[in-house]
Amino acid sequence: MPVLHSTKNLQITTPATETSTGLGVFEYTDAYTVFHYGRMPDLIPGKGEATARMAAFNFRLLEAAGVRTHFRRFIAPDRIEFELARFPAQDDLPLSPGVRSTLLPVQVLVRTELPQGSSVHRRLAAGTLTPAQAGLRTLPAVGEELKEPFVEFATMVDDVNRYIDAAHAQRLTGLDDDRFRTLLDTSVTVNRVLTEHARAVGLRHCDGKFEFMVAADAGLVLADSPGTPDESRLLFDGVHCGKQVLRNWYVDNNLEVPVNRLIAEGVPRHRWPTPASLPGECLPVMSDLYRSLSETWTGERRWNVPDLPAATAAVARIIGH
Repeated sequence: MPVLHSTKNLQITTPATETSTGLGVFEYTDAYTVFHYGRMPDLIPGKGEATARMAAFNFRLLEAAGVRTHFRRFIAPDRIEFELARFPAQDDLPLSPGVRSTLLPVQVLVRTELPQGSSVHRRLAAGTLTPAQAGLRTLPAVGEELKEPFVEFATMVDDVNRYIDAAHAQRLTGLDDDRFRTLLDTSVTVNRVLTEHARAVGLRHCDGKFEFMVAADAGLVLADSPGTPDESRLLFDGVHCGKQVLRNWYVDNNLEVPVNRLIAEGVPRHRWPTPASLPGECLPVMSDLYRSLSETWTGERRWNVPDLPAATAAVARIIGH
């Protein structure tokens, strides 16, 4: 599995083979990523454990709803054991129809709202996406709630993930029509379960990125860490509960790392500029936010942190939305 843009460390306990899934452990770290740069300079204390606990909760929630996942067990305080699949290389694509024990090289993105920070607004403005493609009649307002979920696909084997259409996604995955429809239906179900849970605890689940693997028995299995702030856009009272806050800070202060331009110009990664560090006062605020979000989401009270209304108010006051 790719780790360059991940905030998780991967330990392989049992390697996957062509005929059998393996076993792995994710350690959720306090690192964060923005702009497809990879891990940024700062660590946010407690983020890893808060995210791991949310991931474990979500896997149990989704399995109770009938979704098959790769989750095996939670290992306190910040690790998850899971069924491990092989990650395909570029030379393996498109996948053959009979592939087994393999992570699909495509993310499924399901959007139910279009808040500030959603790439849909940027792509509509640039003309790389049309309202019709997004199931819209007109340009959407920031924060608009969609009547029907908007499902998209993105590659997972490029330096920067690329949006692709459904036909391209199906070709890359090697899935036949029935199994590709199952992939879509399962993604919408996962999004619905997470969105309903978010609403029940006072949050808004605006969009989510979902990954799947093909198990040794050819079944489709939900993978990665659905519904966590690294994979979903969660809002409370209009304030982002995750890395969009940090992305906004870099942009607002003209400190964004131009990764797309650097890649287009062929600049090797070791020559990319080092991102600026966050101001010291940001880190405890973000630490409280992640921990408070986890407590709100899971119902567990583990840390002496402000409640989510207070934590998000502090974020809005010190960092911005």
